[in-house]
Amino acid sequence: MALAMATAHARSFRTVIIDPGHGGHDKGGQWGMVDGEHLALDTATPLESELKKRGFRTVMTRRSDYFISLPERVRIASRYSDAIFVSVHYNYTWKQGVSGLETFYHSGQSQPLASHVHSGIMSKVRAINRGVKFARFYVIRNTRCPSILVECGFVSNANERNRMKTAHFRQSLAEGIAEGIMRFRRSG
Repeated sequence: MALAMATAHARSFRTVIIDPGHGGHDKGGQWGMVDGEHLALDTATPLESELKKRGFRTVMTRRSDYFISLPERVRIASRYSDAIFVSVHYNYTWKQGVSGLETFYHSGQSQPLASHVHSGIMSKVRAINRGVKFARFYVIRNTRCPSILVECGFVSNANERNRMKTAHFRQSLAEGIAEGIMRFRRSG
């Protein structure tokens, strides 16, 4: 049943809600002057451009450095019946050796989207593949449309931090996410 719903939704959506994680007083994972809130926005903005080039309507939950509550992010997503939701984040852990990219989903209808997007980002950047995983993050648990949360690397890892500071790396991630969304749409 969930696979049938995901397939039907893959055919019908035309809007992508892009949710740059954190913002305002919520800096996200931080190391020195590098923080997740700015990296997320600096990845979401080229993602929006990539998706518009491919003919999608896009909605950004935030366009600058301000705070939006988790319930408000879900409310924004719920305004669109023909949408998918993609939350962009950068990870952090106190273990500085941990690195890699991972993509999270909560519902069965979201798992195919997570798989396609994760394959897309892994095809664009060389990084440890931490896989596609189930999680109970608020924004992906409470949205009704297919919803994923993409972790684009660890701010706490020196090598990844140096890469994520480059526009080229963030652009490559944006292209990978966009390609994964296209693959999800074609899978319907």
